[in-house]
Amino acid sequence: MANLYDFLDASRAAEAFDMQSDLAARMKEAMATASGEVSEGGMVAQMLGASLSRNGERMLADHGARAAALAEAVRAQTAAATEEGGHKALAAAWSEYLRDAAERGVLTLDALRRRGDIFLAHEAAECPPVLAYDYEVVVDGRELPFPCNYQLLRILPPEGVRVDETRRPFIIIDPRAGHGPGIGGFKSDSQVGVALKAGHPVYFVAFRRLPEPGQYLSHVTRAEAEFVREVMRRHPDAPKPIVTGNCQGGWATLLLAATNPDITGPIVVNGAPVAPWSGRIGENPMRYNGGVFGGAWVPMFLSDIGGGLFDGAHLVQNFELLNPARTMFRKYVDLYRDIDKGLDRFLEFETWWGGFFLLNEPEIRWIVEQLFVGNRLVKNEARLEPGRPVDLKAIRSPIIVFASHGDNITPPQQALNWITETYADVAEIRIRGQRIVYMVHEQVGHLGIFVSGSVAKREHSEMTSTLATIESLAPGLYEMVIEDVQGEGQERRFTVSFVERGFDDIRAIDDPFEDERPFAAVARSSEIQAQLYEQMVRPLVKAAVTPSMAEAGRALHPQRTSRAVFASRNPAMKSVESMAEKIRAERHAAAPDNPFVKAETLWIEAATQVIDLWRDQRDMMVELAFFSIWGTPWARAFGRRHELRRTLKDQTELRALPQVQAALEHMEEGGFAEAVIRMLVLLAENRKGVRRDRLERSNRVLNEDEPFASLGAEARARIISEQTLIATYESERAIETLPALLMTPEERDLAIRVAYYVPGDPEEMSPGTLALLHRFCDVLGVARRNEAVTVDPLSAVGPSRMPPSPAAQADTKRAARARASEKQEQAS
Repeated sequence: MANLYDFLDASRAAEAFDMQSDLAARMKEAMATASGEVSEGGMVAQMLGASLSRNGERMLADHGARAAALAEAVRAQTAAATEEGGHKALAAAWSEYLRDAAERGVLTLDALRRRGDIFLAHEAAECPPVLAYDYEVVVDGRELPFPCNYQLLRILPPEGVRVDETRRPFIIIDPRAGHGPGIGGFKSDSQVGVALKAGHPVYFVAFRRLPEPGQYLSHVTRAEAEFVREVMRRHPDAPKPIVTGNCQGGWATLLLAATNPDITGPIVVNGAPVAPWSGRIGENPMRYNGGVFGGAWVPMFLSDIGGGLFDGAHLVQNFELLNPARTMFRKYVDLYRDIDKGLDRFLEFETWWGGFFLLNEPEIRWIVEQLFVGNRLVKNEARLEPGRPVDLKAIRSPIIVFASHGDNITPPQQALNWITETYADVAEIRIRGQRIVYMVHEQVGHLGIFVSGSVAKREHSEMTSTLATIESLAPGLYEMVIEDVQGEGQERRFTVSFVERGFDDIRAIDDPFEDERPFAAVARSSEIQAQLYEQMVRPLVKAAVTPSMAEAGRALHPQRTSRAVFASRNPAMKSVESMAEKIRAERHAAAPDNPFVKAETLWIEAATQVIDLWRDQRDMMVELAFFSIWGTPWARAFGRRHELRRTLKDQTELRALPQVQAALEHMEEGGFAEAVIRMLVLLAENRKGVRRDRLERSNRVLNEDEPFASLGAEARARIISEQTLIATYESERAIETLPALLMTPEERDLAIRVAYYVPGDPEEMSPGTLALLHRFCDVLGVARRNEAVTVDPLSAVGPSRMPPSPAAQADTKRAARARASEKQEQAS
């Protein structure tokens, strides 16, 4: 480094101050920077190209096939109509169709009238839960230290259903995303129904239409934690409750478990957008809304014109615009076509869909800034309240994630990518003793995850029956695979297995592009816009809006007026009811093979395709606009500070963690329990998956048999976690040191029989599993077995012959080592 005198010395000034070299170095840096910018520009071009090609290919394939099928149907129908009976037959069919169409029109208008009446009555009753079951209020959130509008409901089992109070309770948290509570128990084939039929006590977290004054999202999390504690108090002999969160209730469940890791059992997250920046180009347009239509300032403004309350009807409107052909056209024409049979189903669903709930401004702002625009929960930057961070790594309970490729609101990437953002790799999941199981459906839509009867009978039923054993899984990342249908009807059964997965399996669902980077610029822009709005515009808006104006704005929302305008209170609808009753008494339905009924079907399909084509073009234009604005090099430079993700540990740092070192240091300490669990973990890792019948046998051994049953859940979980670490980092030594844990031939023989019992019949074992079992036998000096162990070996062992507890065995080993040490000292 040069000093002052170097510059004053003429002979050394040239060396100390070399302008030519400095300029060359600066030019080199500039060229490197420019090269990087050009590379980033190339990435933008790739993303735009991918958007154009994927959207174009999909539209061409989908609409081309639909148009061809429609044209063929029109041709066939035209030919059939001209051949069947001539003009007189067509005239008769036309007359029949006109009368039927007119009658259906009046009946449909009456259905809308009934919907309007239900809507007004539902609003007047403050929109109670639309559960298909009776319930009682257990805890009212308004009476808690931090008041909120949430309630804990106990679902009362229907006649013929018996509930075992000692079984693990279920707590279901419904989404507060514009609609009211009840979708998780909407009908008998639902999450509530599945749990009740399995004999579990079921509780439901509901909420009132209006939030409490001064209510924050942290108040809701505190209330939910108190609800869980109340359920635990009511079921002291049951394991910790299972908490299920649907959609927005899913990330709320993660908040609950992360801030209260000691109170929850397994948690189930259904269709929850935890990583909202994620998705695939050309498939998930909803994630671009914040970048194209405005960031956090928009809900802030809507809350201000609502008198400090954000109207959930805005969210419902967004959902409907996502698929307008379904929600704004087909819903009504399908009702019109099937008005004789589909009325009850239409009104039942519309009761829930038309119940609009409100949030306080701080609540919706937290959701937008921390989750959807800021993505802070994934980046470990979310704060539930000042000084209270939310770290998803703090969750100790097993996590089950349910997603679907058919979900256009929460695609699998948004439901799963938080895993790869939170943990360094699967090894860290194991180190932390965590079990994460995910399941990806191929086609069910977002609402179908919660309300579909087929999903309830298959996915939710199998998940419920498996949750009892999931804590017996070795820590790691698994995919729950349901296959091999057996039986029919009520006897329909499935084979369930848990297949070990790695982070590459989750990443394979996602795009190879860096398509999440532009969202960082959107996040920073949103923060700046929110600050400008808060300082410069908000005071004017608040001063101009009165409570009556806010209430009028809500009443005039299109989602409400479109229902209320058809209600019986509208004088124009007075004659509709009587006309509908008369038509029902003398209904003249057209024959299903009426050519004009078939033509109506074709017209509806054509109109649906036109709307779908418009939607697809709109989504493509929004996506192209997003990447054109926020994917540019200067936009990325603008948002670079917000691109930073959570710092993850490398393999060296993971191995150096205290819990790993402690487990490896105690590799030769323990007894029968540690040895059996170690062998079961090694077998599971060797198979790269666990079938449910094997998991059930493992669960029986670890929960019902001694010496495991007396350990308690926490001690058992600690041993499983410790032995998993040993098997992960020192698999060879884990096998070689088994004799140090099993002191007598009787213990070794019993442990080997347990190890053979869990995998089942040797003929069904993989060669690797059988080879590993033989290795256990050789290391322990026990004869290899070729026959199956079909009876639980520990159930046949009397209490007096049970191996001593791990603590007693540890004491015995310490005493033996102390005696050996004394003898060695005396000998020396």
